[in-house]
Amino acid sequence: MKTPHFALIVTAALVLSACSRPEAPQPPIRSVKLMTVSVGSVNARSEYAGEVKARVESRLGFRVGGKLVQRPAEVGQRVQAGQLLAQLDASDLALASQAAQAQVSAAQTQRDLAAADLKRFTDLKAQGFVSGAEIERRQATLQAAEASLRQARAQGAVQGNQAGYARLLADGAGVVVAVEAEAGQVVAAGTPVVRIARDGARDVVFAVPEDQLAQVRRGQTAQVRLWRSASTGAAMADAALTAEVREVAASADPVTRTYQVKLSLPADAQAPLGATAHVTLAPNGQSAAPAAIKLPTSALMRSTEGDKQGSAVWLFDAASGTVKVRPVEVAGADGNEVVIAAGLKPGDEVVAAGVHVLSPGQKVTRFTGARVQ
Repeated sequence: MKTPHFALIVTAALVLSACSRPEAPQPPIRSVKLMTVSVGSVNARSEYAGEVKARVESRLGFRVGGKLVQRPAEVGQRVQAGQLLAQLDASDLALASQAAQAQVSAAQTQRDLAAADLKRFTDLKAQGFVSGAEIERRQATLQAAEASLRQARAQGAVQGNQAGYARLLADGAGVVVAVEAEAGQVVAAGTPVVRIARDGARDVVFAVPEDQLAQVRRGQTAQVRLWRSASTGAAMADAALTAEVREVAASADPVTRTYQVKLSLPADAQAPLGATAHVTLAPNGQSAAPAAIKLPTSALMRSTEGDKQGSAVWLFDAASGTVKVRPVEVAGADGNEVVIAAGLKPGDEVVAAGVHVLSPGQKVTRFTGARVQ
């Protein structure tokens, strides 16, 4: 009677042993790239994107108001000094000029009449028919007529100039970069109609944020790289040009809160208007480049210890051959590297690549770069 029960017990034990979990395999020993933490200098150069502009841009407008009847100038057109850019309807101005000339003729007649009157009374005085008071009166009348004539001539010259102001002419050679009025539009005196980039010196204009304004000063040198299209149609960068900071804005832009900086390009620089320029400012010489701990971005990972989230690295323990998480504080970026403000010290070894496949306490080996056969 005991045999069947014993058999059942043995069978159950075998079944339970077959269903039990196998022992978890040990994590593999990974080969990782390690780097030794050291103190280096932070790159003190700052890079910005700018635009090539003419040193002088003239916003030209009429000296008088009127209706715009034609505008031969077009954007991108090259113009020479004295070339017609736009013209107003000059009918009213011509009539005003004719009226002024008529006033000059009337004043001339009054002056001639006063001179003839004075001559006649001078002859009568010589014969004793009139007194000296009459001569003085006629002299005063002549002087007043001459003053009126001078006034009429000046007014006529002004009206003649006004008629000439109906033609807007280029005051120098350059390129039309903007048109701000069209034919048929009534413009007031001084309203910009055409904007011309004058030939000559070129500037690179870019914006600097408030926190970096102290690093820019007049006379500071900079390297400028321009982009152009090659014959194959691909874009390529020209050789760097040496430029100099010519102007730094005294106040920030009210919208962007940045400060405009202008670089003076060399006189022989072939820089097309509107081209994109990459500007690298050299250190201004006020202070040496700061020292800091820098790591490649591949060494960083996201730390989620407790309720705090931040950046961390894998710190290598040479004694045990394992890695552990070390939270770090990132101060900023320097090119393709990050600047570490706290959490590491010189001499520490950290994992430089493959940080997302490790776990705390995992054993690792140093990657030597040898090829596996």
